[in-house]
Order: sequence, then structure tokens, then C-alpha cells
Amino acid sequence: MRDFQVPGRSPVFAATAMAATSHPLATAVALETLKDGGNAVDAAIAAAVLLGFCEPAMTGLGGDLFALVKPAGSEAVEALNASGPAPAGFHAAILRDRGWNAVPPDSAWSVTVPGAVAGFAALAERHGRLGLARCLAPAIAYAEDGVPAAPRVALDWSNTAARLQGDARRHFLAGGAPLAAGQLFRAPGQAEVLRRIAAEGPDAFYTGEVAEDMAASLARLGGPHDVTDFAGVTAEWVEPISGHYKGLDLIEHPPNGQGATAILMANMLKHFDLAALDPWGADRAHIEAEVAKLAYDARNRFIADPAHTERLDHLLSQDTADALAELVDRERAAPDPAKLAEEVHRDTVYLTVVDADRMAVSLIYSIFGTFGAGLASEKFGILFHNRGAGFTLADGHPNEMGPGKRPMHTIIPAMLAREGRIVMPFGVMGGPYQAAGHARFLTNVVDYGISPQEAIDGPRSFPAPEGLQVERGYRDAVRAELAARGHKVIAPEPAIGGAQAIFIDPETGVLEGASDPRKDGCALGY
Repeated sequence: MRDFQVPGRSPVFAATAMAATSHPLATAVALETLKDGGNAVDAAIAAAVLLGFCEPAMTGLGGDLFALVKPAGSEAVEALNASGPAPAGFHAAILRDRGWNAVPPDSAWSVTVPGAVAGFAALAERHGRLGLARCLAPAIAYAEDGVPAAPRVALDWSNTAARLQGDARRHFLAGGAPLAAGQLFRAPGQAEVLRRIAAEGPDAFYTGEVAEDMAASLARLGGPHDVTDFAGVTAEWVEPISGHYKGLDLIEHPPNGQGATAILMANMLKHFDLAALDPWGADRAHIEAEVAKLAYDARNRFIADPAHTERLDHLLSQDTADALAELVDRERAAPDPAKLAEEVHRDTVYLTVVDADRMAVSLIYSIFGTFGAGLASEKFGILFHNRGAGFTLADGHPNEMGPGKRPMHTIIPAMLAREGRIVMPFGVMGGPYQAAGHARFLTNVVDYGISPQEAIDGPRSFPAPEGLQVERGYRDAVRAELAARGHKVIAPEPAIGGAQAIFIDPETGVLEGASDPRKDGCALGY
């Protein structure tokens, strides 16, 4: 039970339907869409596209998305991979010959073809009720009229506006300055793009004037992009992957997402009696950090484009987790993980919706780095993601950059099931943190028996290349003990990630929503 004398959030309960997103306007639009006769997929599309204007540093039409969908009347979860491929001219050898040892995250060479628009169309076609045009209508209106910058959004704008280059500065700054809290952000060029998609479908984005604007802009910025790279992009329905943890099934998106890393961490954490440890103490933070280092090392070796991922069964095997768990020193920190290009990424947007028929959607939508590559198309102002920075340039690596390949992604939606029944769609934002965040959320709920909201509210830590990030919510004594074990303890700036979750009570059917105070969003239902 929450202590009402200290700051915090109450869980949100509703009997019929619920949405949880990282921005209040998006949550409100999701509920409006449900009340207008839409289902959870319609509501998720409407909210997600709007978030590209509510949180433009985090996501947008120039990004990718992954989703898990539990249809009404079924417990069989479907996964949607809407990550776009690398252009035909993307060859790792070209960048190696130029002296690069990693993909430059602020260049056109980090811009793979965006897949999110194809993903929204695929979701609407397969599971939607209202049609894509109706789902896009709220975002079109807000893009034209403007969205006031929320406090966390304004902080991100201020902290990272320097990443914006060229046309992106014209489209995403106000008089050359980042937007302040309450200042309206308008994107009339993107509103026009959405109107064309609403009228003509995703071809209006991947062919014709919009594709020409994107390809020509990237070519001027030094990329090998051609308009033919954008034609024919489709999203793919695939089978999710899963692992078992103390009575719950953790359902994740398969590669090229890092969902297998979360399952590997959960399997490793079975070896430790977490319930006997202080949930916000040094022992637990240390164990999680050491488990994460080992699991992420495995991720970096194997996860890649689905056609190139090697030994996925090995990553999901309990035997692998058992062997790795034995390597954890409970008293001493292992070296910090190797630096990765993905560090440019701090956040994304994650949302979840459950409707009256108990269709459930878990959706994550991202431009990878804060403000993506910092580049935008000249005419329409499509902000380009830098998901190509998730490739490696190592010759022969499964995740080596190559034409038509999709890079390893950090973004992962998730769901929890008990005895074959979905009980909670959830997701954790925060770039590379996400797999560790899934494991922490899971163990918060299972091992400590706390509510989804409390599980989200609790302080976080994560081993980054520069040191062990430890949020200020931890006690000073915990920091000192972690330092004594060999961790280089640092304070993250800003807070680590964000999260949303909706618990579907299997006994009563009542919905319990949770949303992270690290962001501006909320959970609401009716």
C-alpha cells in the first residue's frame, strides 16, 4: 500500500478500457478513439503518431516501431516488426575505408529506411476497426495547431538541441532556440504528409514527393540513399519469443530487437534469492549490474537482422543462463561493458492499450538517438532516426552493416502471461537499458510483490560504459557500498528511461494502469 504522506502516484483502476502513454494528450486521444468505437489497435495508432509531435526528440514518422498484439477472444500474441532495412548503398567496408570503427550516429550513414509508417498501416489493416485515416486525424490536427511542450519534453529539447543540424534546426527549433515548457510546437509539413498517408495509404510516404524529399535530403547530407530504397518497405508479422520466471511467462519481440536479452537476464536472476534482499539496496543493484554485463555481452555477439541472428536458441536456453550466472562475483564488480554506438540513445516512447474486449497492445516507437540523427528532410521536415548506429562495422559480424539488413534494435515491447493468459502488457523506455528494465520490472512484481506503479516508481541503476548509473532515489549508503565493490558510481542525467503497464486482473477483469513519473505521461481508463 502506498504511503500517502510521501510523494508518489496512485495506480489507476478502470473496469472497461485503459491506455497508458508517456504524454497526457496521447493518453487522452487513445481514450477518445476507444469511445468513438475504435479498438486497442486503433487507439494505439492514434496515440503513437501523436507522440511524434508531443515528444519529437523521442519519436516520429522517420523512425521504427515494434508491437505485440493480443487479439480479442484469443491469448495468442502476435509480434509486428516494423523496422526498416538499410539502403542498397550501405556497406560497412565503405565506412571502414574512411577510417571509421563505428557508424557515425549524427550522419546520413546512420539513417536506415524508416519502417514505422508501414507498421501503422499493417496494424490498421490486420487488427484495426476504424481505418488508418481516422486514426491519423488527431495527430494531423495537433501537428497543424501545435502541441505545448511538456516539462520533461522541454528538458530534453534544451539538453539535446545542439544535435540538430541543417534543415532540422529550421523545423525543430523556434528562432534557433529549443522550445520552453508551454511553448507550441507545430509541424505543418508533417501534417501534410499524414494527410497524404490518410488518403493514399503508406505508398504516399514511401513513393512520390515525400520519398523524393527524404532521399534527396539524405543524398545532400552525404548518404547513399536513393528513392528506390524507400519503395516497397513493409512491416512483417512474426512469432514472439518467451521465457518463464516463477509462474509468469515473459513474452518478448524476437530479433532484431533485444528481447532475448531480457529473457536471458530473467533466467540468470533465478539463481539469486532476490526476495531476501532489500529491493533498493546494494546487493540487488550489484547482482543486476553483473547479470546485465554478461547478458549484454551475449546480445552484442549474436543479435542482428533475423536472417543473420546466430544461436537464438542458445540465448534463450536456461543452460546458457545457468553457466553465465555462475560467473557473477557477488562481492566484486566486473569491468564496465564496452562502449557502443547506441549510447546516443536515451529514450523513446512506449505505450499500452487494453480495450473492452481485452484486446491488448504493447507498442514501442522510436527514432533511436535523441532527435535521431539530428537530420531532417528539407521540405516536409521528416526527422530521421539513426537506427543504423545499431550496426557494427566489424567484418563478418552477424550485425555488420549491409544493404537490406536491419540493425540490432534496443526497443522492445513486452507482455506477461500466467497459465497461458495475458495479464500485463508493459514496456520500459531508455535505449540500451530496456532489457535490464524489463528484468527489473519483472522481479519487482514477482519477487517483491509490489504493484506495477510501485515497480515503475522505484529507483533504477544500470551499468554503462562510463560507470554504474545510480539514480538519486538510492540512499547514499548504497552508493558507497557499490563503490566499495569496485563500481564507478555516477548519477545519470536525465533519469533512466520511463515505463508504462496495464495489469488485467484475471479474477475480476479490472484494469490497473501505471505510468512513469520520469516522463510527463499518465494512465487513464473508463
